[in-house]
Parts: sequence; C-alpha cells; structure tokens
Amino acid sequence: MAAWSMLLMTSLMLAGCSVLGKRTANEPHYKVCEEDGAYEIRQYGDMIIAETTVEGTYGQTSGPAFSRLAGYIFGKNLAKQKIAMTAPVLQEALHEKIAMTAPVLQEKRGRAWVMAFVMPEGYTLESAPIPLDPEVKLRQVRGKMVAVISYSGLHSENNLRKYAEKLTIWLEKKGYNVLSGSRAASYDPPWTIPFLRRNEVHIDIAT
Repeated sequence: MAAWSMLLMTSLMLAGCSVLGKRTANEPHYKVCEEDGAYEIRQYGDMIIAETTVEGTYGQTSGPAFSRLAGYIFGKNLAKQKIAMTAPVLQEALHEKIAMTAPVLQEKRGRAWVMAFVMPEGYTLESAPIPLDPEVKLRQVRGKMVAVISYSGLHSENNLRKYAEKLTIWLEKKGYNVLSGSRAASYDPPWTIPFLRRNEVHIDIAT
C-alpha cells in the first residue's frame, strides 16, 4: 500500500496534476536542431540521474522502481532533503552492448528494467544528496543528440515498439546513425485523458 501511495504522490508532482494534462514539472533543457511534424532532433546537455534496477517484466517493475526513486526525492537521502521532480519519465529496452544514456528512464536488461529520474539543474555528483537506499544510484550522463517522435494516447510497451519503428524509419530516410535503443518518455500520470497525454519515444543518434 505504501508503495502505491508513493507512486500516486510522485505522479501528482510530475503532472501538476490534472486529468486535463496540466504540467508543472521542470524538464531537462534541450535545443531543437530539426523539426519535421511529430519528429524532432534535440541536443541535450550533461545531466545527473538517480537510477534503480528492478527484475521482472515491463508492467511488474514500474511501480517498485518508481517508488524507490520517489522515496529518494521525497527525503530518503542522507541530507533528508526533498528534491524537485522533473519530467519526463523514460522507459527503455536496452541490449547489453548499448550503454544507457538518458535523463529519466527505465531500461531493459534481460528481464530487468532500470528506471531513472533526472536531477534538477545545478546538481553535481558531489552536491546531490546521497541515497539511503543502496538500490538507488547516482550517475552523470553526458550531453547527446536525441531523435524524438511525439504522440498522444496510452503509454505502453506496445506503443513504444510501434513509435520506435516509425522513428527508426524516419532516421534511416534522413541518414542519421542510431546509437541506442528506444526510450518511451511519458509526461503524464495514468489518469490523464489519453488524447491529452504527451508521450515521446527517444533514440540517441550521431549526426
């Protein structure tokens, strides 16, 4: 019960929150380098992330992983400091040979998924509060170019696959080199009206 309460509280922070899709959480800064309808190429800067790994399927791991990270930003850290929530939350199916580089993410390693939150701007590995939960780790992610496709509707593993395929085809036509697997980026909690939800799929690229 406590885990679901934490998930609910974090979702409220993440969205703002309203079934009409109002959002107040800060996002990592990025520059739009190219725009083509639902597609964008973005340049993200360096970031610090808090991440955790949970064994299981896509559906089984989301709640426990989110709860761990929510505990960290709500004060389960050495400084007992509350940390502002950022958006989006990303979920990524990752092959062993591809390194994880994402702001806020959940990634798949076999049957394990890694979820991470991006720390607010200004934090460094030295200044970020130390997690009390040994399953929560802090890590620096270097700046990167990211290809993005936006869509509304349900945030699901099926939609991740569907829109990742569309984005991959677009990247091939544009001549970009793909460097990572796909990440599903969700900006809204589950109760937001589906057609008002902001969802994205991200793929790291080289130009």
